[in-house]
Amino acid sequence: MLLRIRVRLPDRPGTLGQVARILGAAGADVVQMAVLERGVGRAMDDFTVAWPAGAGIERLVEGLGSVAGVDVVGIWPTLEPQGAFPDAAVIGQVAAVPERGMEILADAVPALLSADWAGLAEPAGEGAMLLVHASVGGVPGAALPDLEPLRPRAFTAPDGTQYAVCPLALGAVALVAARTGAPPFHRTEVFRLEQLAGAADAVLYGAPAGQSAS
Repeated sequence: MLLRIRVRLPDRPGTLGQVARILGAAGADVVQMAVLERGVGRAMDDFTVAWPAGAGIERLVEGLGSVAGVDVVGIWPTLEPQGAFPDAAVIGQVAAVPERGMEILADAVPALLSADWAGLAEPAGEGAMLLVHASVGGVPGAALPDLEPLRPRAFTAPDGTQYAVCPLALGAVALVAARTGAPPFHRTEVFRLEQLAGAADAVLYGAPAGQSAS
């Protein structure tokens, strides 16, 4: 199985390699690494690793904890999209089948953002939003927390579920991603969701890419 590991670490030469070596020594095969932020001598990175199914993560936590200055932000299961440019591939699929474009996008988001599920929500009156389509893992018609204001953002629901949301279909629909047992969606993940929605709007409605949130 694949795990996403989010760590804060000192932004100095050698630390990243040390973390990668620790992961390898624990039995994790690093598949992908992404730098989420850097500043004031610290960085936040995401590692995607292949990990034996059913194995506990104690070795990972213990190993990473042995590296001075490294803090484990979260470890959670993930899926990784196929191909070198998965975002472009998804938008290509949207363009190829425009009548199902929004559903195709929502179904692809969980793998792109390491979410449990994603979906499309529409206004249901009195400020409520109804989940009208959900990817695998989601339940159409399920209750959603308050999504207002409908703009690209991340938030934590009262039950601890982490959400990322942004407008789609020129603001008529909310594109929602959710996960539990994981850290909040990082601003880079929200930006990625916004860019995907903007590209889909450009394909489906001729809107300038990246302006679906306006």
